[in-house]
Amino acid sequence: MWLVWIGVVLIILKVLEISVFGELSWWWIALPFGVGFLWFELVEKRLGLDKRKAFDEMDKAKQDRIKKRMEIDKNPRLRR
Repeated sequence: MWLVWIGVVLIILKVLEISVFGELSWWWIALPFGVGFLWFELVEKRLGLDKRKAFDEMDKAKQDRIKKRMEIDKNPRLRR
């Protein structure tokens, strides 16, 4: 994600023609977006990072449900 932010900052610097960034080629400005695309489409999937994030989110939701249910079982007033 940080590659996308770097690309956005480079675009802003290029458009405002700040310092040497105004003279840079657009290929250098687009480079972080290309590397970010390759990362998210190839590397992250091959390392299983996208699935790991999804499993972590599911585990967190499961733990939240368990915790909420235990609180309801302990306090009879919370039952419907």
